[in-house]
Parts: sequence; structure tokens; C-alpha cells
Amino acid sequence: MRSARLFGRALAAAIALAVTGCAAEQSADTAQETPVSTDRDELAKRLVFMAGHVEAGIALYRAGEGAEGGPHLLHPVSESYAEEREGLDAIGFDPAPFEAVSQALDAGRPAQEIEPQLAKVEANLADMRAAAGGETGALIEYLMDLAVEEYGVGVTDGAVTDAGEYQDAWGFAVVARQLAQDLPTEQRSEVMPELDALIALWPENAPTLPDNPASSEAISNQAERVKSRLP
Repeated sequence: MRSARLFGRALAAAIALAVTGCAAEQSADTAQETPVSTDRDELAKRLVFMAGHVEAGIALYRAGEGAEGGPHLLHPVSESYAEEREGLDAIGFDPAPFEAVSQALDAGRPAQEIEPQLAKVEANLADMRAAAGGETGALIEYLMDLAVEEYGVGVTDGAVTDAGEYQDAWGFAVVARQLAQDLPTEQRSEVMPELDALIALWPENAPTLPDNPASSEAISNQAERVKSRLP
């Protein structure tokens, strides 16, 4: 998916910057190599990026659209997306429930048969978010930018032209709403209604493909309203 390629390039740039910074800080007379530690903000971003894909996949699976949800649910277990998972083990990533869901999809099992595994996936994502930390407002803004970009690719000329990107954008909006629960009460009361209004621009409960999707402009304008309410 285009979003994975974009994230890969961004991650490579961030790692390169971190390496350069560490090299500059080393003393000229120190021969010992200093390991590069994972940047915490980058880790938090990587996690919410992956979570957006997973949330879209789970919602589609529960809506009976397993074939549509499958590619999104591969992010936590496929070697194709290993770059996204870098550093997540340190904050409690448990691949077992993700692998169980992937196997159930391959076997064509309906979502209701594996609801406990889906719940474990969601719980592991929540635990990792708590462990990763990161500044909530900054992460929501990051997800808004992703959602706008992905939706702009997914919907053109009044039709869904890239289902994966259309669905990813919904997942990023949903994860932003989850994060907003951690905002202080006054800020939460301002941000949550705007996020609800954003999510309402997709079909209810899951990003199934509509005949008449909201315009990219409507998504962009509402995402800006969300960002304007952030601290």
C-alpha cells in the first residue's frame, strides 16, 4: 500500500538523522561505538500507523468483509511490513493473537468465531499505546495528516479508486479518536465531537465501500477542524 511506502521513506529518513546526530556527538578520541536507540516519538508514530491498518481490518472483518480486511491485518505479522514493527517488542508486542486472526482469515472463518482473538488484538494495541507514550495532540495531528493524504488517493472524481487507502484513512481517524480519550477533560470535550464528525463521513462501523463517498475536501476540512481543537 502507498501508505506503507510513504512510512518506510519517512522512517528511513528519521533513522538516518538519528545516526548522523549520534556520530556528531561522539568524542574524537573515543573509539567505542555508541548504539543508536529507538526514538520514542518515532516509535509512537509507528505504532499508531500500524494500529490504523489493524483497526480498519478488524472492522471490515466484523462487517463480513474478510477479503477486504485481510491486507490491513497483515501489517503486524507479514515480513513485508517488518519495518513498521521495529522496536515494538520493547513495548509489549504480542504476535500470537495477530497470527491467530491471520490464520482464521486464511481459513475463511467468520469473525464471530474468533471474537476472543480479535479482542486480544485490540487489547494488545491498547497496551502498546500506553507503553509507547508520545504526545497525544501531536499523534492525533499526525494521524489527521495521514488520513487526509490517504483519502485523497483513495477517492477521486467522486468515486473510491483505491479501496485500501480509503479504508486506511478511516483506521487512522478511529485511532485518533481512541487517543483523544487521553486528552484533559476540557480539550477532550472539544476534540471528540470533531473526530466523531470526521468518522461519520464514512459508512457506519466499518469503511465498506460506498457508491457516493464523501469528497476529499470534506475530509480535509473536517480534519483541520480536529487539529484546530488540539492543545
